Amino acid sequence: MYKNILLVLSLISLLNAQTASEFKKEQLSSLNKQKKAFKNFKDKELNSFENYKLAQKKAFQDYKNDLEKIWNKPKLSTKKQWVSYSKNMKTMTNVDFENEVIEIQTIASTPKEAKQKMEVALARAVVIDTKTAQESDELEKRLQKIPKPKNIVDDKVKAEPILSTVIFDKKPTKKSVKSYVNKNIVYDRIKVKPSAKLNHENIYSVKVKMPKDTMIKRADIYYKEVKKQANLQNLPIALVFAIMHSESNFNPRARSHVPAYGLMQIVPKTAGIDSYVYLYKKKKIVSSTYLYNSTNNIKMGSAYLHILYYNYLRKIKNPDSKLYCTIAAYNTGAGNIAWAFTKTNNVNRAAPIINTMTPDEVYNKLLNDLKYDEPKKYLKKVIKRMAAYHKLYPE
Repeated sequence: MYKNILLVLSLISLLNAQTASEFKKEQLSSLNKQKKAFKNFKDKELNSFENYKLAQKKAFQDYKNDLEKIWNKPKLSTKKQWVSYSKNMKTMTNVDFENEVIEIQTIASTPKEAKQKMEVALARAVVIDTKTAQESDELEKRLQKIPKPKNIVDDKVKAEPILSTVIFDKKPTKKSVKSYVNKNIVYDRIKVKPSAKLNHENIYSVKVKMPKDTMIKRADIYYKEVKKQANLQNLPIALVFAIMHSESNFNPRARSHVPAYGLMQIVPKTAGIDSYVYLYKKKKIVSSTYLYNSTNNIKMGSAYLHILYYNYLRKIKNPDSKLYCTIAAYNTGAGNIAWAFTKTNNVNRAAPIINTMTPDEVYNKLLNDLKYDEPKKYLKKVIKRMAAYHKLYPE
């Protein structure tokens, strides 16, 4: 009987082992299916976004082609220049935030016609808000017609001043706008040259210098939100302002070739995804319109600085050394910071080396050994501007 019991126990043990093994296989199979499903979903999302980007690129090129029918070398918005055109595309307004100049060009048959068109363009430029600028932009109208993928998060642009608080000490009236326009659009300041595209018409141009305190007044518009987000992300207010200044010169319509959008130049597919996951625990891609909303842009830019400082570069012990690396990484990526110290993109390998150096040595190493010149210049500019904004907005 004892043998029979042992036989039964052995059979039960074997049966349990088989059951556990089968269960483990089922679990592994289920996990693999989930991973495959997630990968397929992720690939589908990214493919959908890539197709959306291609459609955007085509719309952008079509718009540029239409401009080239009228203008020899049409200007388009950049990080630090907001360029807009009239409905018939014959008048261009270029607000250059870096050089603090408003340039207006128009194609007209007579000086009188040109002057009238310039007056309208300048009056519009100094009073328009960000919401109206978004809704009336011909390129944006074309981009908005492209169906957005389901995984893209969109938003509306808020109505905030662009130049009105810079040009006028109080809310502009028709009288004050007219006075400003009449003062700056005068015949002896208008330059003229023949149109290369349109027969019997000329290109008339004028430049209007903005006030010397333009940058400070532009920064003031965003002070409340910058302070809020800097405090939430445990960052110096001066750092957020210095980054914003260096990225866009406070151009709310900033767009780079990357493309990156808005005040803090967020790239939707990289910093945009990282910041959205950090803020909302969901992997989403944000639209350009979402990033033209200043609140969203400052929130995401501040979040990305937090990610760099407190996550990607967390193993760097000295706060000043980590700050220098964070600033450069915002421009060129954390991997390129590691390359300056190890000739690899491995931040974990770079951190121990950085920790043996003084902050001054780290700063000089970045200036000497970063792969590209742009982040070297960027680091110097941001550090210098941080000092200025610390004085302007002491914490």
